[in-house]
Amino acid sequence: MSRRTGAEPRPLGVIFVVVVVVFLGAAEPSGVGEAKDPVGPATYEAESYDKYYNFVELTRRLEALARRYPHIASLSSVGRSVEGRELWVMRITEHAGADGPPKPKFKYVGNMHGDETVSRQVLVYLVEYLLGRYGHDRRVSELVNNTDIYIMPSMNPDGFERSEEGDCGGSAGGRNNARNVDLNRSFPDQFGNVDVDERDVPERTAVMKWIVENKFVLSGNLHGGTVVASYPFDDSASHVRYGVYSRSPDDELFRYLARVYAENNPVMRTGEPKCEGDPGETFKDGITNGAQWYDVPGGMQDFNYLQGSCLEITMELSCCKYPPASQLQEEWNNNLESLLAYMEKVHIGVRGFVRNAETGTPLSDADITVEGVNHNVKSGRFGDYYRLLLPGTYNITAVTPGYSPMRVDGVQVTAGKATELNFTLTLLSDVKADHITTPSTSTTTTTITTTTASSTSVGGANRPDVAGSSSGLPANPQVPETQQLQPKEFRHHHYSDMELFLQKFNMLYPSITRLYSIGKSVQDHLLWVMEISDNPGEHEPGEPEFKYVGNMHGNEVVGRELLLNLIEYLCRNYGSDPEVNDLVNSTRIHIMPSMNPDGYEVAQEGDISGYQGRNNSNNFDLNRNFPDQFKTITEPRQPETIAVMNWARNYSFVLSANLHGGSLVVNYPFDDNPDGISRYSKSPDDDVFKMVSSAYAKENPQMFQGHPCTDIKEYPDEFFQDGITNGANWYNIPGGMQDWMYMNTNCFEVTIELGCVKYPPAWQLPMYWEQNRRSLLEFIHQVHRGVKGMVIDSRDGAGIPNATITVDEISHPITTSKAGDYWRLLVPGPYHLTASAEGYTSIDTYVTVPENGVEEVNFKLTRIHQDTKEEEFQRFIKQLSISLDQMIPDTTTTSSFRYSNHREMSEYLRALTFNYPKITSLQRIGNSVEFHAIWALEISNKPDVPEPNKPKIRFVAGIHGNAPVGTVLLLEFANYLCINYGKNPAVTRLIDETRIIFLPSINPDGREQAREKDCSSTEGMTNAKGKDLDTDFFGNVSQRSVEPQPETRAVMALIQEKGFILSVALDGGSLLVTYPYDKPVQPVENESTLRYLATVYANNHPTMHLGDAGCRNNSQMANVPEGVMRAAEMHSHMGSMKDFSVDFGHCPEITVYTSCCLFPPAEQLPALWTQNKKSLFSMLVEAHKGVRGTVTDKSGKPIVGAMIVLNGGMRVFTGEGGYFHVLLDPGTHKIEAVAQGYQPQRQEVIVLPNEAARSILIEFDMDNSIFGLPRELVVASAAAAMTALAITSCIIWCVCSVKSNRQKDGFHRLRQHGDEYDDEIRLASMGSKKSLLSHEFQDESESDEDTLYANKV
Repeated sequence: MSRRTGAEPRPLGVIFVVVVVVFLGAAEPSGVGEAKDPVGPATYEAESYDKYYNFVELTRRLEALARRYPHIASLSSVGRSVEGRELWVMRITEHAGADGPPKPKFKYVGNMHGDETVSRQVLVYLVEYLLGRYGHDRRVSELVNNTDIYIMPSMNPDGFERSEEGDCGGSAGGRNNARNVDLNRSFPDQFGNVDVDERDVPERTAVMKWIVENKFVLSGNLHGGTVVASYPFDDSASHVRYGVYSRSPDDELFRYLARVYAENNPVMRTGEPKCEGDPGETFKDGITNGAQWYDVPGGMQDFNYLQGSCLEITMELSCCKYPPASQLQEEWNNNLESLLAYMEKVHIGVRGFVRNAETGTPLSDADITVEGVNHNVKSGRFGDYYRLLLPGTYNITAVTPGYSPMRVDGVQVTAGKATELNFTLTLLSDVKADHITTPSTSTTTTTITTTTASSTSVGGANRPDVAGSSSGLPANPQVPETQQLQPKEFRHHHYSDMELFLQKFNMLYPSITRLYSIGKSVQDHLLWVMEISDNPGEHEPGEPEFKYVGNMHGNEVVGRELLLNLIEYLCRNYGSDPEVNDLVNSTRIHIMPSMNPDGYEVAQEGDISGYQGRNNSNNFDLNRNFPDQFKTITEPRQPETIAVMNWARNYSFVLSANLHGGSLVVNYPFDDNPDGISRYSKSPDDDVFKMVSSAYAKENPQMFQGHPCTDIKEYPDEFFQDGITNGANWYNIPGGMQDWMYMNTNCFEVTIELGCVKYPPAWQLPMYWEQNRRSLLEFIHQVHRGVKGMVIDSRDGAGIPNATITVDEISHPITTSKAGDYWRLLVPGPYHLTASAEGYTSIDTYVTVPENGVEEVNFKLTRIHQDTKEEEFQRFIKQLSISLDQMIPDTTTTSSFRYSNHREMSEYLRALTFNYPKITSLQRIGNSVEFHAIWALEISNKPDVPEPNKPKIRFVAGIHGNAPVGTVLLLEFANYLCINYGKNPAVTRLIDETRIIFLPSINPDGREQAREKDCSSTEGMTNAKGKDLDTDFFGNVSQRSVEPQPETRAVMALIQEKGFILSVALDGGSLLVTYPYDKPVQPVENESTLRYLATVYANNHPTMHLGDAGCRNNSQMANVPEGVMRAAEMHSHMGSMKDFSVDFGHCPEITVYTSCCLFPPAEQLPALWTQNKKSLFSMLVEAHKGVRGTVTDKSGKPIVGAMIVLNGGMRVFTGEGGYFHVLLDPGTHKIEAVAQGYQPQRQEVIVLPNEAARSILIEFDMDNSIFGLPRELVVASAAAAMTALAITSCIIWCVCSVKSNRQKDGFHRLRQHGDEYDDEIRLASMGSKKSLLSHEFQDESESDEDTLYANKV
C-alpha cells in the first residue's frame, strides 16, 4: 500500500519503559532468547533490537519461543511462498494447543510488502513481549487469557530476502513476491476484476483460506512508507486515483479503531509524518480513508471485511520502508502501546451465544444483524459471536436457516467491555402462532426465549407477522428429517459482493465447481455462471444438463439470492448429504444468479411492484427480447439476450427454470399465442410442463394453495390452481425466454414467480430460503424423468450426434448431443419412440416410462452401405469430430515457447526438414523487400508429390509483423505434428491423408521491427516500404495503382496454385474469427459455409466461442455472437488476402485473432498454444469434410477444368483426374457441373456435421443439341437454307448485270458528291449491331467489379 520514504527522529521518553521490559525479559526464567539449535535444547540471548532476522533466523526464533512457552504459544504455517518458505503464524492464548472456551480471534499480519520491514521486526518483538510478560504483567495476562491472538510476522518472506537494508524508497525490488505480484493488489475486489493467476500468488491464496476458515473479529495489516492508519474501503467503484471517500457500512467504527492506533503512536497522532518523499503530506488525526488517500483495488483489508467479517485497518509504521537496524528500537517504542491498545478493542461492542431453545445446542454460522448497518457477523463453532460496535442503542437480530429469526430492541452498548447478548432460537416446526413471548433486554445480559415467528418492532417500523403474512413473505415450512448445513449468508448481494461470493466458493470447492462467464451486460458486468458437478467443465455422456437463471428483471431479486444460497448449500453439503451427493454426481448443474446485473444496481430495496431496475441499461425488457414463434420482435437484440441464446445453443440443457418475482406461481409454456390475447396456449409437451411445474409448487405450501397475493391491492383475487398456470392463460407475453428455449433447443423451461414483493427487505431472505429450498432441489430431480439413452453406430459403437428422437403424437423432436446421448422428458405412461439420423436406417421401439425415475433406451443405428475403405475413414473423421481431445492426447513438445527472429525461425524450419525428411519439404516461395526469405513448409507423407485426391490446407501467419503470436503457434503446430507422426495414430492418419502447408511469416521485415509486450503499437505492422500487406492483394490490373509488394506477389502465386481447400490465417489484437469478405458491400456467396468454418474454430477454443471479444484496445468488439463475424463488419478494406483467396484461389479463408495483445509477453505463449491447439487440429479435420468427387464423360475419361457451381453461386474447378473437393456447411446443397461440349449435370447432396466428405461421381453426356434442337434436324435445315441462298444469289446477279448500263450515269453523279456519301455510309454503319458491340468493349469506364467478374470466370 505504501509509497512514501524518509524517517522522523523519535522522542526518547519511552525508552526507559523498554529498558525495563528488556531487563525483566532477560531476568525471568521465561525470558525471550534465540535458539542456537532448532531441534535441541534452547538457549537464549536477550533481544537486542538492532538487527533484522532473515528467514532462517526468524524460523529458529519462533520455534524456540513456541517450545519455551508451550502452554500459551503454538507455531504453525498457513502455507508457503512461491519459493517454498513457510508462512509462520504464532498463536498466543491460554491453552494455545487446544480449542478451549471460545474467545474473540485477533490477528496481526506484517511484511506483506517484502521491503517494508519494520512490521516484521515489530511483530517478532510483540510475540516476545506477550510471551515474556505473561503471568507478570496484569494487562498482558488479561489480554492473553481472554483473546485468541494470531501473529504472522511475514506474509512475503521471498520479497524480504531480496530487499536491502537502508532502501527507504523500495528501489531494490523486494516489494512484490517472487512472481513479481503485489500481494496487496491481488485479492478479489468488490469493484472490479483482479486479473491474477492463482499459481502466481500462493501467499495470497493461503491467507485467503486462513481468513475464511477462521472467524477473526479484528485485524491489523502493518506496512511502511509513511505514518498513518488507513481504514476501508481501499478503493471505489469509480477507481479515481485520489480523493474519493469510499465509505463502508461500519465507517464510524473504523474511524474509531484507526484513531485508537494513531493516538497511541507519538508520530502518527500528529498527522504530519514529514516523510522525505512528501514532507507536506498531512492526515487529520493521523488516519485516512484508504480510497480517499489513493485507490487500491485488490487490497487485503477490504477482503477481510467483506468475506471474512473481520474488521481490518492498515497501519503505516515508518517513513523509511527498510530503515537501518539501528532505528528498530525507536520504531518498537513508538508502536508498542498502539499495538496493545488496538488489540484490546476486540472486546468492545456485543458478544454472546446462539443456541437451540429446546436442547441448548450451539448454533454455528447464525447471522447477527444490526439494524441500520449493512454488515453481518456469524456465530462460531461454539455458537459464540462477537460484534464490534461503538457505544449506543441497537436493535439486533439472530438469524439461521430452519429457525425462527429472533430480534431484540434497545440493546445498550457502553464503553469498555462488551455487552453480553445471548439468543435461543426455536425450530420453525415448533412455532405456535398463538404462543408469543416478548424478549427482555439488559445492558449486561439478554437471553431471548420464544416459540413464535413474530417479534417486536425495530426502529418504529412494524414488521408483518411472519406466520400470517400473505404479502409474499413465506409461510413456515416443515424442517427436514435430517439437518443439513444451511447457507451462512443472507443479505442482498450487489454485483461486486455477488462476484466475490462466487469466486470464494469456486476457490473453496474447486473439485465440484467451475465459475465461467457467458458474456457481458450493456455496462460490461460479466454474466457469471457457476457450474456444480462431480466433473466440472465436462459433459459426461448420460448425465443431463440443468440450469437455473435468476434476476432477469433487475428489481426481482429473490431469485438472485436464492441461487446464491443454493450454490452454498450444494457445496457445503456435498460429501455428507446423500441427496446432494446424488444430484451433484448425476447432474451437470449450471446456476446464473443474475442475468440483468445492470438493472439490479439501480433497483431499490422495499420495492413491492415497481419498475425501477426491471429493464436492462438500454431500457429493454429482456423477457420480451427473444425471437418469438407468433410475433416478430422488432426491438434490437440485447447483449444479455444474445449471451443467453449462445449459451443455450452451446450446452445440452434438458430442463431449466427462470426465477422471477411479483407473484407466487410456476408459469409454463406457451407464453403467447397467434391472437395475442389471454387464453390457454398449449405446447406439444403440455403434460410434461404441468408435471415439472407441480413438482416445484407442491414443495412450497403457500404457492400450492394458489392464493398468492391477497394483501396486494393490484391483484387481491388472483388464483392459480395448485400454484401453476399456463403463461398465455395468465397474460400474453411475446418474446419470452421460456418459449424460445423450448422451440429452439432441447431445453424445457418454466418461469417461477417466487413472491409478491419484488425486492423484500434483507431480513426476510432466510424465510424465502426455507420456503423454496425443497422446491429448488425437487425441481432439479425432475431432469431425471422420462427416457434417456444413447444413439450409437451399430458398427463401431460411436455415438451419433444430432440424431433425432421423436415421440408419436407429440410433435416436438429432440436431438442427441455431440456424444450421442439424449434425454427426453415424458410423463409416466407408454410411448412409441423413433430414432433417426442422416445416413442411417431408422429404428423405433415401445417404452413405458415409470412413475418415478427414468427409463433407459439405447438405439443402435445401421449405416447405409458404403465402400469398406471409405466407411472406415468416415468413422475416423467422425471420432475426431466428436472426441478430438481423446484421440489427440496432450503429448506436449519440449518447446521453450519463445519468439524467434527471422534467422532463428529459418534455422528452426530447416531443422524440421533435417529431422523429419520423409514428411517435410521446405520451399522458398519469394523474398521480402529486405530479402528475407518467405518460407513454405509442407507436411505430408509424400511431400512435393502432387496428390490431387488429398485435401490441401494452408496455415498462414505474420501478415502483420507486430502480431507474431501466429508465427509461434504455427511453428509449434508443425513441430507437434512431426514429433507425433508414427507415434499417435490420429496424427499419423491426418498427415497421411492431408497436404499441410505452413507459411509462418509472410512479413518478416515488419516482424524484425516489432517490440515484445507492446499490445497496441503499429510498429512493425507494415512491410519495409510501409505497406500494409493485407491491403495489397488485387487480382485485376485495373484495380492496382502500383506493382504488388514482393511479399504479396509470392503469396498470391502460392494461393493460385490448384488444390487448396481451406486457408487459416492467424493475426492478433482481438479474440474472434472473421470470414470473407473484408471489402465493403460485397455479397458473400456461400456465406453459411464460411461462417460455419469460422464457428468450428471458435467452438474448439475454450473462450472464443463465448462471444466476448472485448479487449481494452478494442472495446467495441464485445458480445460477438459465437465469437464469429464477417470481416467487413470488423474492419472493411480492399485488397485483403482472404478476399483474394476466395476470388482467385477459389479457397475459403478465415482469419483468427488469437489474443487481445498484439505482441504479448513470451510467458503467455504456452497458454495461447493450449487454447488454440484443439482449434488448429479441428481445421485439419474439417478439411476432410464437405463434398468430393470426380467428373468424367460416359467413357470414364476425366474432365479437367469443369466448373462446379454450388448453390447457384460459388464456383470451383476440377483438377487433375477430374477431381474436386469443396467444403460445405452441414445441410442440403445443390451442385451443378458445367463443361464445354457437354450437357450440364445437377445433383443434390447432404452434408452431415461430423462425417467425412461424401464421394460422388458426375458423368457428362455429349451435348447432342444445337439451340436446344436435335443435331440432325439443325444440320438438315442448315443445308437446305444454304442451297436456297445460293440459287437466290445467282438470280440477283443476272438481273443486276442486265441493268448495269442504265446506271452508269447515276454512278457518275454519286462520285461528284463522294464526301457526303462517305459520311452517310459511316453513320449507317455505326447504327449496325456489329458496330455497337465492337464499341461496347472500348468503354473506358469499365468498373472494377466488372473486371473482377471477368477475371473470375
